[in-house]
Amino acid sequence: MLTETLKPAHAPHDDGALVALFEAIAIEAGTAIMDVREKGCAVEEKADASPVTIADRAAEAIILKQLAKELGATPCVSEEAASGGVIPACGEDGFLLVDPLDGTREFINQRPDFTVNIALVRKGVPEVGVVYAPARQTLWSGRPGSAEKAKIEDGRIISREAIQVREAPNPPVIVASRSHLTPETESFIARYPGATTVSVGSSLKFCLIAEGEADLYPRFGPTMQWDTAAGDAVLRAAGGRTTHEDGSLLAYGPKKGEGLEQFRNPNFVATGKAAKA
Repeated sequence: MLTETLKPAHAPHDDGALVALFEAIAIEAGTAIMDVREKGCAVEEKADASPVTIADRAAEAIILKQLAKELGATPCVSEEAASGGVIPACGEDGFLLVDPLDGTREFINQRPDFTVNIALVRKGVPEVGVVYAPARQTLWSGRPGSAEKAKIEDGRIISREAIQVREAPNPPVIVASRSHLTPETESFIARYPGATTVSVGSSLKFCLIAEGEADLYPRFGPTMQWDTAAGDAVLRAAGGRTTHEDGSLLAYGPKKGEGLEQFRNPNFVATGKAAKA
């Protein structure tokens, strides 16, 4: 069952209710993930050679069931369903992007840097998003004008605080992917002599910038829109931005190509306030 944080969210334009809905669903999915983690599970390989477990599938089943119940008319693109060929048509009226277990490799290796990601995209912009890190019992949420960090205990939110990006120090703190550090990323980091580099998995990189603990996240390697939308929504709500290499804002929605390729991200850089890439 959903936790007590749930509030009705039948209208996809009620951002406050949407955040509450996404939070409740993410917490429930996170509980299921932690149950699997405690018991242990086998690891399978998808067609693209990425790992998947029953935790991914259990979390996705919970999320899709509750989203369909509350927001049935809103298209939802979720990682495991999309990998199986289920990709609904997505227009500018709004659609959902879900990664039920972002950071599966972190999960498999018993590290805490995995998250549940749920986001609503409107007209190419991730406007409402929730990132929940169940092993850290921490949740980040964002909607236009409001970004928050919450602590979770026994499946309930016990405290909240407003968050925002910080003025970037010189040199900045740069977060990078633990599993996908490319030569291009290393070259980017080298442009900031003396910068502190923090390696962390999943969408937590966006959240660290959003809460003012880091300043830049360069990603020069493959990601999908469901990997980034929720964290990007939190970051933008906290005053940051995610851009293409030419400085234009990263946009969401189906692109050219077939199947999963429609939702592949280009290279990007996420930044806080005054952190110039």
